[in-house]
Amino acid sequence: MNFEPTEEQVAIRELAASFAASEMAPHAAKWDAEHIFPRDVIVKTAELGFGGLYVREDVGGSNLSRLEAAIIFEELAKACPSTAAFISIHNMAAWMIDRYGSEEQRQRFLPDMTAMKKISSYCLTEPGSGSDAAALRTKAVRDGNHYVLNGSKAFISGAGANDLYLTMVRTGDDSPNGISCIMIADGTPGLSFGANERKLGWHSQPTAQVNFDDCRVPVENLIGGEGNGFRIAMSGLDGGRLNIGACSIGGAQACIEHAMDYMKTRKAFGKAIADFQALQFRLADMQTELEAARILLYAAAQKVNDKHPLATRFAAMAKRKATDTGFDVVNSALQMFGGYGYLQDYPVERYLRDLRVHQILEGTNEIMRLIISRDMLRQ
Repeated sequence: MNFEPTEEQVAIRELAASFAASEMAPHAAKWDAEHIFPRDVIVKTAELGFGGLYVREDVGGSNLSRLEAAIIFEELAKACPSTAAFISIHNMAAWMIDRYGSEEQRQRFLPDMTAMKKISSYCLTEPGSGSDAAALRTKAVRDGNHYVLNGSKAFISGAGANDLYLTMVRTGDDSPNGISCIMIADGTPGLSFGANERKLGWHSQPTAQVNFDDCRVPVENLIGGEGNGFRIAMSGLDGGRLNIGACSIGGAQACIEHAMDYMKTRKAFGKAIADFQALQFRLADMQTELEAARILLYAAAQKVNDKHPLATRFAAMAKRKATDTGFDVVNSALQMFGGYGYLQDYPVERYLRDLRVHQILEGTNEIMRLIISRDMLRQ
């Protein structure tokens, strides 16, 4: 058990932090205010190896561990949680192809994905199935050398802007074993998109419905064989939960730092508010809770990387703890700013809006509690 990062992990953190500070932080407020999708900046991350973080090297991946990926997303989220989370979704899709795709599919899709020449969405949630993902209704019926898809996916990051859509569809019965995974390219006839959703946060990435109307997709795009889609989806979510937890921790850490800077300059009752013991105690509690969440997340990342029997439980615990704590810390930081924290002139309200959704996506935190408790009771 070693709580100190390796030299390589320190270098990885510094690399991600430098990129976030120079390429993301100066523009994040504008992206948020004007709903700008910074594709050019996202593509630049591929030059650092961030387009295929845990994809094998023969197709351009970086082959990093889950812990190293979490460190990267933590640093990127200090600048812009919305954009960091978007990059994590693309990485989840790339990993699914690397892990479950055939060698031909790996060579066909992944070189462009790891270079971010093609960016992928991940399509699981539907208008009628969120937490109950196994109830998805989008159908894929085999017709010769194609599947014909009909249905819709909801809340899809990058919908209408991305190049690829890794999609969970129903090819069989109504059980989880009837679900399969298929890759759909932008421009495929029958593929269309709804209007961009009007969201509380995550303004730097487009989110919309993805629609399939007799959408014909080649059979060769089926990933992992028929009936394996639900297993693929759930295995991908373990990593996704780590990443979104890391984004919460990074965003919250940034807000602690903003709050400390403000406390040193803001004066009340004749002295800097940093001198008030009540605020010092609150600051101490914020950092303590965040460090506890960070250590749990790193431990979960190691278990997922090692395929430990408790990996799914720990990923759920880490996601629940990190996203709840992250939001609470940001909310406390906003309170320290008083009325100014509510203004868009200061960055904390943007982090608050961006981090709120982390408690919902990749499985709601209520579902995380179900996963944890059911796994405990099975032991």
